[in-house]
Amino acid sequence: MKILRGIHTAWGSLVFGILFLVLLPLFLIPIVFPSQYKLVGILNRWWARLLFTFIGVPFRTEYRAKLDPKRQYIYCSNHFSYLDIPAMGLAPHNAIFVGKSGIETVPLFGWMYGKLHITVDRKKLKSRYTSVKRSMEAIDEGKNLIIFPEGGIVTKKDPVMGPFKDGAFRVAVEKQIPIVPVTIPYNWIILPPDEFLLRWHPLRVIFHTPVETAGLTAKDIDTLKQRVFTIIDQELKQHLKNEN
Repeated sequence: MKILRGIHTAWGSLVFGILFLVLLPLFLIPIVFPSQYKLVGILNRWWARLLFTFIGVPFRTEYRAKLDPKRQYIYCSNHFSYLDIPAMGLAPHNAIFVGKSGIETVPLFGWMYGKLHITVDRKKLKSRYTSVKRSMEAIDEGKNLIIFPEGGIVTKKDPVMGPFKDGAFRVAVEKQIPIVPVTIPYNWIILPPDEFLLRWHPLRVIFHTPVETAGLTAKDIDTLKQRVFTIIDQELKQHLKNEN
């Protein structure tokens, strides 16, 4: 079984790399011309759909409410697997990621990621401050954001979330931008972070009803954070129950 999973993983890595090289010239457009930032989200959707199709992972997106294409959102998702990044590429809005600076160490891909998205070294106070500042600037520029509020893959017991960081919620309150909680229930099964071996299982991404922030202040950040956590957590527990 592990041999088959190893072959599947090698194929998945090859497909990921080929798609990256094919799409890289197109990703250069918003790098050279930042005003074309909407291309990032469009290309991410192409990449994600092609990736999951070619590696044989059936995927489905679900919406608990209709998302307004004319509004800006901050997408906040649980994070149990490296597969969560391409999964969030399926987000319907053209969005950029706020992610760990360690990705920038990956040859070529890291360079592209650092140019198009916002990176943060959570061990450094200055970097955390800069990422929040850049996130607010991105909102002012009309961009949507995708943030993993756990701050990385921190869970020690899948699928149990770690505590949320404040950054996403601070930006949402400051800019009065609604948050879309997102539940990704099965990626920890498909690509466990401690094995990095693919396992076949359908992939689902669930976009919940946006949580409005209009009228909220800094005093409400903890309450907002808990509300979003609870929405995602309850969905995760339901799927875990069904899985068992």
